[in-house]
This record gives sequence, C-alpha cells and structure tokens, in this order.
Amino acid sequence: MHRSVHPPFQPVELRHRSRVLEGNPWDDPVERSLWVLVPPDGLPAEPVPCIWLLAGFGGTGARLLNYDPWEETLPERLGRLYAQGRVGPVVVALPDCFTYLGGSQYLNSPAVGRYEDYLVQELVPLVEGRYRVRAHGIAGKSSGGYGALVQAARHPEVFRACACHAGDMAFEYCYLPDFPKFLRHVHQLGGLDAYMAAYRQLRDRGEEPGGPWRSSLNVLAMAACYSPDPAEPYGIALPVELETGALRPAVWDRWLAMDPVRMAPRMAEALRRLRLVYVDCGRQDEFHLIWGARQLHRALEGLGVPHRYEEFDGGHFRIAHRYDVSLPLLYRALVEA
Repeated sequence: MHRSVHPPFQPVELRHRSRVLEGNPWDDPVERSLWVLVPPDGLPAEPVPCIWLLAGFGGTGARLLNYDPWEETLPERLGRLYAQGRVGPVVVALPDCFTYLGGSQYLNSPAVGRYEDYLVQELVPLVEGRYRVRAHGIAGKSSGGYGALVQAARHPEVFRACACHAGDMAFEYCYLPDFPKFLRHVHQLGGLDAYMAAYRQLRDRGEEPGGPWRSSLNVLAMAACYSPDPAEPYGIALPVELETGALRPAVWDRWLAMDPVRMAPRMAEALRRLRLVYVDCGRQDEFHLIWGARQLHRALEGLGVPHRYEEFDGGHFRIAHRYDVSLPLLYRALVEA
C-alpha cells in the first residue's frame, strides 16, 4: 500500500497511577500509560473534542499505535483525515484496560477490577487536566465496540457520542459457539486448575495465547466480566457445567442481561441524549456479530432511538478503514455538542 503523505498525529504518553485498580484480583498493574494523539500542528487555544478509542479483547491502547505494513497506522489515518478536512483539531485517547485474562469489557467486576471506574473516574479527568476538552465521544471495535456503546449509555453526561464497530452482542451467536471449545480445552489440560496453571506458565514465558487458547480464554474472561461470583473458583461463575457442558441457566441469564440487544430498552433513554449513535458490522463477520447488529438496529428503531446503522462487505478483522466513516461523524457531533 502507499503510506499516507500527510503528517501523522503525534502520540503523547501520560503516565499515572490508578487508585481504583489497586487490589485487583490478578495483580494487574496500577501504574499505566494513557496514550493521547494530537494534531501534527498542535492544538488551538479553544477547547477541542476528545474521542476515546477502545481496543478489542486481547488488545490495549498502545497496540493501536503499532506499525502495520498493510494499512495506515492510526496516527497516519488521523493525519490524513485531518489534512482532508474531515476532522478538525481533536484529541484521541487510547486507554489501557488490559487484564491478566485479556480484557475487561470496560466494566467493573470483582473478578477482574474496576475498569469502568478507571475509565470514567480517573482517565477522563486525567485528559481534562492536560487538555481543554469541549466534549467527549467514544468508539471501538469488537469488545471495544461493546464498551463504547455500554459506557456511552451508562454515562451520557460524559460521552456525548458513540460509535460501535462489530460490537459484542446477541450473545447466543457470538459466545455460545466457543463454549464447547472452552470445555474441550479445559478437559484436555486436566481440569480448571490445570488449565489455569498452564495459562500461568504461558504468561510467564511471555507468549501471546494462540490456538485453542483464543476461544477458551475468551469464555473465561467474559465470565469474569459478566458473572463474577466470589463463591466460585477464581471468583468466576462459569456459564456451563464443566462435566456435562450443560448451560447453567442462572449464570447464562446474567450474561444475557449484559447483552446490548437485551439492554436496548434499558439504554434507550440515555442513548436518546447522545449527539450520535453509530453502529456498523461486516456481513461476513466471523463471530456472527452481524445478527446482533441487525437485532440492535431493529430494537433501537422500535424504541425511537435516533442512530445511524451501516453494514459493509467484510469480516471481523482488518476493518480499521471503518474509522474513516465514524471518526468524522464523531468529530462533527462533538463540535456541535
């Protein structure tokens, strides 16, 4: 590909120590970096929008800065959109909500940590203490898309606009297929304790989980976010019985209560307050998220929630080009906020 000829946005590292992450169950770092991207020619004196970009499961803010030989980096993409006049002066914040299990869904959970409070109570004020911000928006892909939609609905007074790219929803389609993979992997390793020991060894070697770990760890991490239970092993209530694979209805219902499709009626009033609700998904999404996106779209229509919904030809991966659509929309919505 041809690299962008426009000056890229410049990354700025804000180091800080979190109070709300202290004592988290996995001893994850409380000292972290928040990376912020600013225009190549600096910021004006007047307040500017801030857009928060949330990484997907297994990712983190700094990873969004990585060089990619096949497509523009995020700083390059922003630099091009800025040079084209499609976004104006803006701050783009990339939070680190990575956990030992791979992600937090940007929620508070006693089995993971207080990552919703971390984002809203600590990181937003951190940015506002460094930059003059007129309004915040939030966006992300996959688990980041889930986090963007849910956090905008929970905190419309903070996030005035949101964009959800291929966000986790319709849980029976996007998560259930991984349940038997999780069960098989746990049994192959000799049970849950042996599974956790093997995972600990993998992490100690500094290896990124691959192969069967991708599906099995996703189930465990989602259970830690959606169904924490201090009475269960590792503080996590699993949605399936380990011996038979049968669904545990009470636990599965806790998951479904966190599904944006089911949450839509509860989120509707808050979403109506936003300047923009944007949802998209690829028609060939490998995790079947297109069906959840369509269901959410129909639910929001029925609830009278103004939103913009789009589908595109593509899957779940290598869809950063969709930020060419959402970032200008978010910028314009926040300038008007």
